Amino acid sequence: MDKQKLAAEFEACRGPLKSYILRMTTSSQDTEDIVQDTYLRAHAKLESFKGDSSLKTWIFAIASNLAKDHLRAQKRWPENVTDICREKAMANQPFFQEAMQIRQTSPQGKFEIAEHIAFCFTCVSKSLPLEQHLVLLLKEVYDFKIKEIAQIIDQTEAMVKYYLHTGRSTMLRVFDKRCSLINKKGVCHQCTELNGIFNPDQNAQEAVVRIKMAREAHKADKQHLFDLRMEVVRGIDPFESDASDLQLHHLEHNRQVMENYLKNK
Repeated sequence: MDKQKLAAEFEACRGPLKSYILRMTTSSQDTEDIVQDTYLRAHAKLESFKGDSSLKTWIFAIASNLAKDHLRAQKRWPENVTDICREKAMANQPFFQEAMQIRQTSPQGKFEIAEHIAFCFTCVSKSLPLEQHLVLLLKEVYDFKIKEIAQIIDQTEAMVKYYLHTGRSTMLRVFDKRCSLINKKGVCHQCTELNGIFNPDQNAQEAVVRIKMAREAHKADKQHLFDLRMEVVRGIDPFESDASDLQLHHLEHNRQVMENYLKNK
């Protein structure tokens, strides 16, 4: 293994690596720092790479360890994070003024319901225990195999399967209660509510039915609906999408709200 090949491989996986770290930290600045530290550590430890895994898996292992070190002392978010942050946003006029400015001026300031589904997953998944969160992202969003995930988090394949099962089960329960696109009796209607704010001329129901998950909600079981939700998440790069500026602004707001909320708990 030479450093030129490392640099090429790192650039090839930089996009997925950045979005993975963002979905763990919810901080653009922390993401940039961890990605940079990952490259520096990989560069310094290149001689230790023995080829027992792919270079991509090895890079993700380094990044995961750095992210875990960063997050370990932090409290996990509550399952009702979206309700807490919505209440704070409604009372925060500057937040909406900044968001509307982004909506009107940025080429990446569009609001799309599919984008918010991915955004919602990012926030709610931070309520999972840290190891479950990592495994769920690596398997369901970044398509690593069980064996590769075991190498990344330095656990047995049996433990990876356990984390995946429990993580999925928890997320299924949370979304079954809260997502109005799946369960019309759910308490969360933020997708359609925000669509009305940012796209007042767009019929929210027409926008919703373009999403496969919503079209199949009446006939699909919960497991399949979760898989469809993951399909939405996989299709969106939070740094490169048409809504990235708006969603990153929204994510920073939620991160700050959660920091204050957990500090006072």
